[in-house]
Amino acid sequence: MSEKKNGIDKGLIRDLANILKDTDLTEIEVEQEDLRIRVSRNIQAPQFVQAALPASYAPQAAPQAAGAPAAAAPAADAGKDRANAVTAPMVGTAYLSPAPGARAFIEVGTMVKEGQTLLIIEAMKTMNQIPAPRSGKVTEIIVNDAQPVEYGEPLVIIE
Repeated sequence: MSEKKNGIDKGLIRDLANILKDTDLTEIEVEQEDLRIRVSRNIQAPQFVQAALPASYAPQAAPQAAGAPAAAAPAADAGKDRANAVTAPMVGTAYLSPAPGARAFIEVGTMVKEGQTLLIIEAMKTMNQIPAPRSGKVTEIIVNDAQPVEYGEPLVIIE
């Protein structure tokens, strides 16, 4: 028989933790009647190589009026900024906070440390924390909360 303390089945929690370990999942949740148990583990996220972004991500310059002098190339600067983008390692839905209505993990101007959670991507009902690949200052948050994202899509700019 399982150990129970205050109505919580410790054996069930151990079994869920073993399932996490055996399947390499980061989180599992079980709901029975009025009891809901979620077990998650914090594992070192793999480091992802950032690829050069296609030119389609660079903002397009507005058409110039006839006879107007040519401005400096802002598209080149924008491409440089995008090189510092943290990209989506998977397809899913991006969430900027740990729960609806909770404070966001980061804001523009936030100083982050390598490994700090920037946002979460939900994929196949699993919440995947996206860590900062380097320390720096968040200069832009490109995605919106609950926005679907594609693999390789820029999420956040860290300078």
